[in-house]
Amino acid sequence: MRIIGVQHGVAAGILRAMTRKPRSETAMAASWIPFGIGLTKPKHFRDMAKIAWENRDNLGYAWKVLSRGVCDGCALGTTGLKDWTVDGTHLCMVRLELLRLNTMGPLDPARLADADAVARLSSKEMRALGRLPYPMRRRRGEPGFTRLSWEELWSEVGPRWRACRAERTAAFVTSRGVTNETYYVAGKVMRFLGTPHVDNSARLCHSPSSSALKATVGVAATTCSYVDWFHADLIVFLGSNPANDQPVATKYLLEARKRGARVITVNAYREPGMRRYWVPSSAMSAMFGTEISDRDFLVKIGGDLAFLNAAAKLLVERGAVAREFLDAATAGYEEFSAELARQPLDELCALAGVERAEVEAFADEIARADKGVLVWSMGITQHPHGAETVKAIANLGMLKEWVGREGCGLMPIRGHSGVQGGAEMGAYSTALPGGVEVNAESARHFSALWGFPVPEAPGMTTVDYLEAAHRGELDALYCIGGNFLETMPDPPRIAEALARIPLRIHSDIVVTNQMLVEPAEVVYLLPARTRYEQEGGGTETSTERRVIYSPHIPGHEIGEAGSEWRMLLELARAVRPEDPACPAFVGGAR
Repeated sequence: MRIIGVQHGVAAGILRAMTRKPRSETAMAASWIPFGIGLTKPKHFRDMAKIAWENRDNLGYAWKVLSRGVCDGCALGTTGLKDWTVDGTHLCMVRLELLRLNTMGPLDPARLADADAVARLSSKEMRALGRLPYPMRRRRGEPGFTRLSWEELWSEVGPRWRACRAERTAAFVTSRGVTNETYYVAGKVMRFLGTPHVDNSARLCHSPSSSALKATVGVAATTCSYVDWFHADLIVFLGSNPANDQPVATKYLLEARKRGARVITVNAYREPGMRRYWVPSSAMSAMFGTEISDRDFLVKIGGDLAFLNAAAKLLVERGAVAREFLDAATAGYEEFSAELARQPLDELCALAGVERAEVEAFADEIARADKGVLVWSMGITQHPHGAETVKAIANLGMLKEWVGREGCGLMPIRGHSGVQGGAEMGAYSTALPGGVEVNAESARHFSALWGFPVPEAPGMTTVDYLEAAHRGELDALYCIGGNFLETMPDPPRIAEALARIPLRIHSDIVVTNQMLVEPAEVVYLLPARTRYEQEGGGTETSTERRVIYSPHIPGHEIGEAGSEWRMLLELARAVRPEDPACPAFVGGAR
């Protein structure tokens, strides 16, 4: 492990971050349900009735998804109605609200004949149109999409992609219930086609966590499990709101508090779900709600780094650190403490936007706790100095030896199901399968394993190749899920970038407005299966890095929708059909 010394000149980066908008991770919570875990307001009967009504045409299949599949909502990894942490039935409104995507029927392809008319709909209205049932194509100048066969699609896509220079092609994979198998095939196929520019949504959320944890503790993911919460004296949530992104986790917090743990938050916004929450597995909580957070520390937007440095400074000055552990297991402590000594506490408090008494109270909480878990999310990572702040969190944890012991840990909490597996499976411009760094040595290793030359240099990130597209320097983009117009800043600029890509391929289960951007030459829509429809099933990696199998659940077929890993293999075969290294398989895209 290494202590990474903080830089006194971080003020400019902190001040830049303070100009950003407040970072609530929730649009406020919705409700709770009587046999699982809830959100924040007890209007459960109305919401449950609404969901049952929406799925009334396929209630049998809905029940199969809930009782057999791995949740496609958050990254907790709930399997069926059980999980790995506490006994009982687990089900949240997030999962229930996703049910319709798994039970709805196909849309009428004729609706896509007028792309402008569909583009005027909201995202919710687009989803309500139904599932994409057939391959579709729209050429520049055409008002909308027309249906074509899989054979026609690949016979057109193959030569078009082959005509592009590999370095001007890219792929993106979202976390929308995507399985590890699809991630793996995406990374392998893109490199087979000669491009390292394959990326996924994990970078948009937690790449600062991955890089900072790799640099400090050597592991680019959580160092503990949720069970450690039950043995902790203190659980600290920084820029994170599990009541919204992992609602079942509030059940664990209730149990942890029963066992004596204190829960505190550090945020620029006082999250309602972290103040009071209705946990139906507890009769009293179900009726009156439960206080989740014992204390909230409110910092300026982007003020976390200064706040953490101030707390670390106080701990070092008081001698409230695990010095034996630091001497035996870390490097750089003396330099780290010397750098903190040069940072004036009053200046750090001003940058954090807090009074000195608040920092001292936070340091008191840390000092008193023998065992603690530090949890953070996108309220920390999505800032110009996100990686530096994660390093500061890791440093704080190491000062207290909150790594490698029961009831201790550093936990970047994941919001989306399956997102943890994206980089680990190699669908990442800066990592090969296993999270291996992209360099000449690792490229030679995978070239020998796979039987084709693997690019030796890292590829462009999602932001990089969208900027390249805006400059007219990207010729082809294969996009699995996602919606850049709703997840990236400056949507008009992103739309301009998409409109300048000659060949776009969008694989998804429903229509999104990024599909409707008129292409420079042509755009294709590939109808995808959900994880539950994927033949053979598939696996996901949870926040705890558990690899969990979700079986194929038969009984819901949508037109000619195909498994996305098969589509990627079809792309490889269409682009380079004569290559002896081309991945072979039996059957079509389905």
